[in-house]
Amino acid sequence: MSNKILVALDGSDGSKRALSAAVAHAKLTNSDLVLAYVIDWSPYSFHTPQELEERHKRRESEIQRANDSILTPEKENLKSEGINVETVVHHGRIAETLLELCDQHGASQIYTGRQGESRVHAMIFGSVSAALVQTSSVPVTVVP
Repeated sequence: MSNKILVALDGSDGSKRALSAAVAHAKLTNSDLVLAYVIDWSPYSFHTPQELEERHKRRESEIQRANDSILTPEKENLKSEGINVETVVHHGRIAETLLELCDQHGASQIYTGRQGESRVHAMIFGSVSAALVQTSSVPVTVVP
C-alpha cells in the first residue's frame, strides 16, 4: 500500500484544518502528501467561440491563483518540515476529480474539510466530503 495522502485544499478554514490533520498523520506514518486543488468546472456548457476564449483565459488565471496563493506557500512550508509534497491543480467535478487524482498518485487516504468555499453549492447539490465518503475506495478523513 502507498504511503501517500491526498489532501483536498480550497483555501477555506476547513481545508486548512484538514491539511493540519494530514500533516500530523504524515509525520507519524512517514507519508508523502499530495496537495490537490480542484476548480469546479463543467465541460457540458455551450458557449460561443468568444465565450470559450474568455473561459480559457479565466481557467488559466484560476490555475495560477491556486498555485500562487494556496499550493506553493503550503508546499514550501511543509518541505521546510521535511515532508515530501506534490501539488496538483485540475478543473472538473470536484469529488470525481479528487478520486481520479487519488488513483493517479497512488494515494492510500484522502483528507478533506467538512465544509469548503462553496457552501451554497453544497446545500443545493450535496457536499464534496459526502460524495467522497460514499464513493471512495480508500479511507476518507473528514475534518470538521
